[in-house]
Amino acid sequence: MGVWKRVRLECVRIATWNVNGLRARLDYVCLWLEARQPDVVGLQELKLETDAFPHERFAELGYVAAVHGQKSWNGVAVLSREAAEVQQAGLPRQEAFGARLLDVTVAGLRFVTLYCPNGKSVDHDDFPQKLAWFDALAGWVAANIKPDTPAVLVGDYNIAPAAADSWLGAKGDGELFHTEAERARFEALLACGFVDFYRTHLPEGRDFSWWDYRGGAFHRGHGLRIDLMLGTEAVARRVTDVVIDRDFRKKQDGLTASDHAPVYADLRDA
Repeated sequence: MGVWKRVRLECVRIATWNVNGLRARLDYVCLWLEARQPDVVGLQELKLETDAFPHERFAELGYVAAVHGQKSWNGVAVLSREAAEVQQAGLPRQEAFGARLLDVTVAGLRFVTLYCPNGKSVDHDDFPQKLAWFDALAGWVAANIKPDTPAVLVGDYNIAPAAADSWLGAKGDGELFHTEAERARFEALLACGFVDFYRTHLPEGRDFSWWDYRGGAFHRGHGLRIDLMLGTEAVARRVTDVVIDRDFRKKQDGLTASDHAPVYADLRDA
């Protein structure tokens, strides 16, 4: 019996979460891990250097970590029940945008965690650089991940793929996260042989994964679905459930949540 099956007999649970600063969120993240018992998790926006990652704390919960960190900004990691083999840390030729990609193989699954650039605003210099980063990502995926292999691309994409993924609906079209240019880059990733687990499993879903801390956005339902799980058909056909875990966007045991909710998918045994 494999490591994952000892945790949950009927399925494997994979997850993604922008934690918005791991130092500030460590106790909260551990609370979620204990409650939901995922088997492999992509974390984004660590805001700490690789050497500062709290490996011991996660080891107490049965996880080993692969980390690509950066001081104060960005940073990604993968937590898993068994050691992962790192394939790539950082998107080649996009190092100026920071530690935003970590590609590992764990238990036969190619697992890539992404913290995609924000862009700041459509008229900011960072916006065309965001588009260039996505172009580089699509090129890297096409060159390195075969569509007939079990693979996932999870993370904070900073794109709402369609009007249904924004509280603004079609009224948001043209704004940051909602532009045709950004959505075309997202479609280019799908064209590499990937599907959006949430939208495939819940075609009429209107759940969001990010809400601004300001203005009571969470309670008013003013959110976006930008934390996404994409997978090849070899993984997508195994998906039995996809959950945006709203309860863990709320305070828990007096601890403040990230502005992003964790997202997880359950996969039946291959």
